[in-house]
Amino acid sequence: MQNLGIIGFGWLGNHIAERLSKKYQIFATTTTPAKAQDLNAKGYHTTLVSFPNELDAEMQAWEVAKDLDAIIISVPFSGIRGAQIPMNDKRKNLFHFLGDYKGQVFYTSSTGVYPQTEREFREDDLPAQEVESESFILEKFPQTNILRLAGLMGDERLLKNYSISNLDQLVNHIHYADICTVIEKMLEQKSQSKVYNIVAPIHPSKEEVINAQKGLPNSGERAKKGRTISPKKMIQELDFAFQYPDPRYFHL
Repeated sequence: MQNLGIIGFGWLGNHIAERLSKKYQIFATTTTPAKAQDLNAKGYHTTLVSFPNELDAEMQAWEVAKDLDAIIISVPFSGIRGAQIPMNDKRKNLFHFLGDYKGQVFYTSSTGVYPQTEREFREDDLPAQEVESESFILEKFPQTNILRLAGLMGDERLLKNYSISNLDQLVNHIHYADICTVIEKMLEQKSQSKVYNIVAPIHPSKEEVINAQKGLPNSGERAKKGRTISPKKMIQELDFAFQYPDPRYFHL
């Protein structure tokens, strides 16, 4: 059995671990003793660590890193939705923790790095080397796979459960189950230095999604123009088939 590290064990990290724990021994990080106890009870190997915005002179290298086949970094090291906010000391803390790790690395970025312009965006429109919130990890670990995640949905995370504006706006969403499958395939293929948009290929409006989730008919004409993010590169290179291609049916 191989070893997988997950730095930042939040909502998504938990789903990834649940999916992959039959194939991989899970080595997790968390910031609280109570959560570490819960994760250890699940059979994971947990390290208590936080990455403060100020430089931590006491930060030590992750002792188990040398034994890990891959590491998924699911802690935000950029501003909200990929905003260009300097976090240099926080990032240095991460680098100290990772040491000279040479294995497979995944970094969860966001489709928020793309401009708010009504057009379709693909990865080549914005190379990772030109995105400050992505290039920093590539400078230190050039083997890193950058996963630009759309709006995270699934389970209790459904659009109908939130207060929503701009109902005619097209959505760029992704179900957590498809994120897990993408990572699983990339682990198997030992992918390195890839940049993928991880987003469902169908882009209904917010109104369509909410009405479908509430069992209501859609009252208006379907919006055809808006800002959309394309997953075509990922689909082609991974021969990927979505379990949840349409955000209207993420609740089923």
